[in-house]
Amino acid sequence: MGLFIGKGRKARRCYGFDEVALVPGSVTINANEVDTSWKIAGRKFRVPILAAAMDGVVDVEFAIKMGQLGGIAVLNLEGVQTRYEHPDEVLDKIAKATVEEATKLVQGIYLEPIKEKLISKRIAEIKKANVPAVVSVIPQKAGRFAPLAEEAGCDIFIVQSTVCSVKHISSEYQALDLHQFCKKTKIPVIIGNCVTYEMTMELMKTGAAGLLIGIGPGAACTTRGVLGIGVPQVTATCDAASARNDYYKKTKKYIPIITDGGMRTGGDICKAFAAGADAVMVGSAFARAQEAPGRGFHWGMATPHFNLPRGTRINVGVAGTLEEILFGPARVDDGSQNLMGALQTSMGSLGAKNIKEMNHCEMIIAPSIQTEGKIFQVVQRVGMGK
Repeated sequence: MGLFIGKGRKARRCYGFDEVALVPGSVTINANEVDTSWKIAGRKFRVPILAAAMDGVVDVEFAIKMGQLGGIAVLNLEGVQTRYEHPDEVLDKIAKATVEEATKLVQGIYLEPIKEKLISKRIAEIKKANVPAVVSVIPQKAGRFAPLAEEAGCDIFIVQSTVCSVKHISSEYQALDLHQFCKKTKIPVIIGNCVTYEMTMELMKTGAAGLLIGIGPGAACTTRGVLGIGVPQVTATCDAASARNDYYKKTKKYIPIITDGGMRTGGDICKAFAAGADAVMVGSAFARAQEAPGRGFHWGMATPHFNLPRGTRINVGVAGTLEEILFGPARVDDGSQNLMGALQTSMGSLGAKNIKEMNHCEMIIAPSIQTEGKIFQVVQRVGMGK
């Protein structure tokens, strides 16, 4: 399988959101009558969209608002919220920094030590509002922070790294045993990130409640440019979904997959579900919300790396409220608002009553899907031409 890219060397063709389209079937459904909900660890959420664990996207207030709207917002336990008692002062500095200053400033800000008391405090603040508290850390911090999160009332714990594997080799530190970690952690654990069938299958065997799929597609992420690694999200999601389905056939355990990153519009989100996702994780679209702590700016989780930053601060602007971004009414013409309305309408047009049925709709390779007939939009830089 694959095409020759040189003598004796083949490469598989993979696809991203701009290269495929969804095909309507023979039945359509009233968009108001489709079921967009999803389940993880026995818990049901009506909004299958998670806000990414990035400091420009999620703080306590944002997490509360997202929870009240029926979704999940993930708090980064290694960000400014747990390093600073008054993070707003730091966020103001990041927003006001020049382009030339931004990366160095962010690197310096994240040198401040994490304060464990703030981990418990932030989770308690979210739980006080009677909404789910979901947090994220890298594997090296998971063993220490998970008990603190559990004690504070955390609902879901995410262990997230640029590339996650079951077998991690290091002579500098002790690698996290994911099997043991999932076994001893009393709350559901989501693990990420991966992009292949093989690794999805291996990570499901650890006892994880869910997996994050995607390496480097985020708007603020530069991993693909810095490290040269990644798989376009449609192919990555399809491969992971195949592993999930095969694992279910063997074990009768259904482990949901969450496509993480690379989705700019409602159309991209719909394609992720058609590729097999149970839910999606979005960053930049939510960074544009009035409630987002980034003040119209967004930066990736790996941006503050002291030696090799794999992200950059980008200006996304403020487009509307979180409720408008999720449920409308849309005030822009580029598909970045009313994401749930777009999902419902797409499902109705495809004849999919629920997310699981949408996983099986017809998808075609369509390289002209973004440009066909859109010359005026492109020239005038409106709608799909932006």
